[in-house]
Amino acid sequence: MEKRGRSGKLSLNQTVQGPAMTPRKERRPSMFEKEAYTQILRERLKESFHDVHYIEPPFDDSVTDIGKEWKNALAKLRFANSYRMEPLKKFQAYSVQTKVQQILKETLKDVKYDDKVFSHLSLELADRILLAVKEFGYYRYKFIIKVLFIQKTGQAINIASRWIWDVTWDSWVAAQHETETYVALALVFALYCE
Repeated sequence: MEKRGRSGKLSLNQTVQGPAMTPRKERRPSMFEKEAYTQILRERLKESFHDVHYIEPPFDDSVTDIGKEWKNALAKLRFANSYRMEPLKKFQAYSVQTKVQQILKETLKDVKYDDKVFSHLSLELADRILLAVKEFGYYRYKFIIKVLFIQKTGQAINIASRWIWDVTWDSWVAAQHETETYVALALVFALYCE
C-alpha cells in the first residue's frame, strides 16, 4: 500500500515499488522443431558414456505431416469384436513339452558349464523355444518362457512363479536337461487372452 502525504500526492522520497523484475529465461527448444532436435539429443546424452558427433534427424518433412500420416495409419486398422471367450485350439501341454525337451537335448548335448556362455545361451534358447511354440498355432495365447541354468554343487533350489490364472484355458510346461555339472530348466507359460 502506498503512503501519501496530506495532499494525497506521492512525496518525492517515496517511490512505487513493483514486483521484482527477474531476468527472463531462454525458451527451451521444442523437440518438434527441426533445428532443435540435435541440440536436445546432445543435452540428453551429455552425461552418457557415448561421444555424440552427429545426429541425423529422423524426419525431412514437417512434424505436422508426420502426425497426420501416423493418425491415418491408425484409423485404417479396425477389427470387429469376435466375442470369443475360448480358444479355437486349446494349448496341448504334452506336445509342447516334447518339442521343448527335444530343443534342450539338441542344443545342450556337448555343452559344459560356463557362466559367461550360459548368459547368452539362455536368451538364445528362450528365442528358439518361443519360435517352436508359436509354430503350433495357438492363437490368442501369450507365451512367457524362462530358461534357468543351475550348477550342481550339492545345493537345493526352489523356483516359484505367480500369475493370475484361468484354470480352464491357461497352462504351463516344464522341461529339463541334466548333465554331470548342471541342470537346464525351461518353463513355458501359455496365457490365453480373451
